[in-house]
Order: sequence, then structure tokens, then C-alpha cells
Amino acid sequence: MMTKPSPESLTAGNIVAFLGDIFARRGSNEYLGEPVTIGEHMLQGATMAEQQGEPEIIIVAALLHDIGHFTSEFGSFSMEDTKDRYHEEAGARVLERFFPGLVVDCVRYHVAAKRYMCATDPAYFGELSPASVHSLKLQGGPMSAKEIASFEQNPNFREIVRVRLLDDAGKIVGMETPGFGYFAPMVQRIVDAHQRALSS
Repeated sequence: MMTKPSPESLTAGNIVAFLGDIFARRGSNEYLGEPVTIGEHMLQGATMAEQQGEPEIIIVAALLHDIGHFTSEFGSFSMEDTKDRYHEEAGARVLERFFPGLVVDCVRYHVAAKRYMCATDPAYFGELSPASVHSLKLQGGPMSAKEIASFEQNPNFREIVRVRLLDDAGKIVGMETPGFGYFAPMVQRIVDAHQRALSS
């Protein structure tokens, strides 16, 4: 099993095993003061996406959206933090060589989507957990009008917001989900399709 290979050692052939190893080793970590672990949170998002009939690419994006909590060189978020740890960018950097832009954008901009929703949906902020409210303050708070206009120009804007809503929903104590191994073939299919597209 790989533990911490350098970015250069990751390939399209071993990235899924690398991600599975992260889930196995770190999935039981506390998730930002929420009542579920980080692994449970991401598996819940993917499971809900599948139950809602989302395409595989959205299921995979939901599964991997918080992978940066494991890979960030700045460590994991805690309720005592006074600065952002940019887990969304850390995750995107790990995935961007192997996954299509839609998946990478859903990872890179799921925090931006929270800021967007807080600015555009009056009811949304009231539904955030205390941990999510705390991290929002560190992440810049609700978007400005200029930021909203810029965010809406992203061609994957709607999918990013869909994954954000799955992110918000994946905090259910005791919810049964498959493990990472169930989703691994799906993740590999997304990687393989992207690699074929790059080589065609």
C-alpha cells in the first residue's frame, strides 16, 4: 500500500489505489466537528448522488470533494482554526492530472459554492452547521456581487453547486453506505475515460 508517494509517482494506473489507501488510513478522522467522520461524510455524498440518479461523474466528484482534507500540506481544519487551510485547492492539485475538469472544478470550487449560496439564497446560511459557519468566516464569507458574477461564468457552475448541496447533506449519523471499494471501479472509469480523451 502506498502511504505518501510524491506527486510525480502518481499515475492514472495507481491514483485510485492511492485514494483508496487514503480512505482506509484517514477516513475515520474527525470531520470538522461534525457528527460523522470525514470518510463517512464523503461516502454519504456519493451514495446520495447515486440514489438521486446522478451520472457517475457527479457521484465521483461528490466522493472526492473533500480529499484535500487528507492531502493539504497545511493539515486538517479544526474549530480552533483562525486561518483557512485551503483544502479545496490541495485536493484539486492531487486530482487535476487524472480527472476531467468537471470533477476538478467540483473539488476546487465547492467552498466557493458555499460562499455563493450564502450570498444568493437567504435560507441557505440558516441551514449550515456550526462548523460550516466557522469555516465560512475563514474562507471569506458570502460572495460579493462581483464574485457572484464571476463564479456564474464557470461552465461547470451548476454541477459545482449540485456537489455542494450533496456536501451539505452528507452529515447523517448512522447512515449506511458502501465503502470506497464499491465506488473504486466508477472512479477508475472516470480516470480512464479522461485519459482516452487526452490521447485522442
